[in-house]
Amino acid sequence: MTGRFARLLGLAAVLLAAVACQTGPAGAAPAWEPSPQPSSRHDVVTWGASADQLGQGTADRGYRLVVHTSAAGSCLRVRLSNAFGDRPLTLDSVYAGLQSQGAALKPGSNKRLTFDGARTVTVPAGATAWSDPLPGNLPAGSNLVVSLHSPDAAGPATGHGMAMQTSYVAQGDHTAEESAANWTGTTGSWWYLDSVSVRPKNPDTGAVVALGDSITDGWASTSDQNRRWPDYLARRLQKADTEVKGVADEGISGNKVLADGAGQAALNRLDRDVLSQPGVRTVFLFEGVNDIKAHTGVTAADLIAGYQEIVRRAHAAGKCVVASTVGPFEGWPEWDPAGEAVRRQVNQYIRTSGEFDGIADFDRILRSPYDQARMLPFLDGGDHIHPDDKGMQAMADSVDLASLDCDH
Repeated sequence: MTGRFARLLGLAAVLLAAVACQTGPAGAAPAWEPSPQPSSRHDVVTWGASADQLGQGTADRGYRLVVHTSAAGSCLRVRLSNAFGDRPLTLDSVYAGLQSQGAALKPGSNKRLTFDGARTVTVPAGATAWSDPLPGNLPAGSNLVVSLHSPDAAGPATGHGMAMQTSYVAQGDHTAEESAANWTGTTGSWWYLDSVSVRPKNPDTGAVVALGDSITDGWASTSDQNRRWPDYLARRLQKADTEVKGVADEGISGNKVLADGAGQAALNRLDRDVLSQPGVRTVFLFEGVNDIKAHTGVTAADLIAGYQEIVRRAHAAGKCVVASTVGPFEGWPEWDPAGEAVRRQVNQYIRTSGEFDGIADFDRILRSPYDQARMLPFLDGGDHIHPDDKGMQAMADSVDLASLDCDH
């Protein structure tokens, strides 16, 4: 086959996928619902996880990554990230399917993804790459499985460290297999994958992106059960009469608003992790406790200036910003009265400044009425800073859904 002929075949594949996702129903495997009659629609993020530097890439390693979607839609696309790589990343096989159990997939659901019509994609260092759209419908709340393989990965790897979700590892390329037989290793991280989008039936559908730290990332919630507070929020949104259906969880454990450390600071990752996500209508800002408890001299004025910068940039991008107060954390080893004073000053600003398009008061939901610096015991995950499953649900239940469905 000549190179020119191969390129023509690749272009034909892209055109066929585009036609299937834009101009009519397409045939699909039984596990994927038939595509609906199309309309003029846009893509919306249905799952996301913040990119960060993981360990070193491993050649001839496959990853079977389990993610839980929010919004329903057709024309699934995935975004692969080499944001922290120091060399190009080649992925020679990428598939998307639906989870049956563990690493096993529902029969007939596993479909190859292409990139500009090609089965192989090379992502430059510091860059991302979106797949071509995959014909067929993905229901809301699906356990989507993205399987990928790199023949020669090396150097710093990009991914999300604390997934709170079991995914699977194999040596060699077993991405096309629906059986779990060769996926014998496990990983608690998501490798090279940072976003999934769909094309909703309703052209006015939008998404909210939660920008936060380990509380948003789900620490102290039950692993493999999707009980992070953005998960509970996504389930509320699916049932509600609102155009906001997509939810992306862009929390990083230990993350700060102002300073790099556990991941890039919120200010430094805002564009990549949040504003670049498709269909985003609202940024949900819930971050600041790590800046306060780090004892680096951060003042309330410093943190407020960071919030104001996030609001300015989000508004410039046409997004709304809903902010939450910082939760209580007395009992955590780094708590002290000086930090508590900063937390209360920051919360007063969030409640009264009028600079946000909406407010959520997670501090009020989580704190004890008898000691407002301390979390309610039955919402406490055990370390006095991270809520448990009940606390995560209480936070999500307190969000005014109307505040997320706004236009700036």
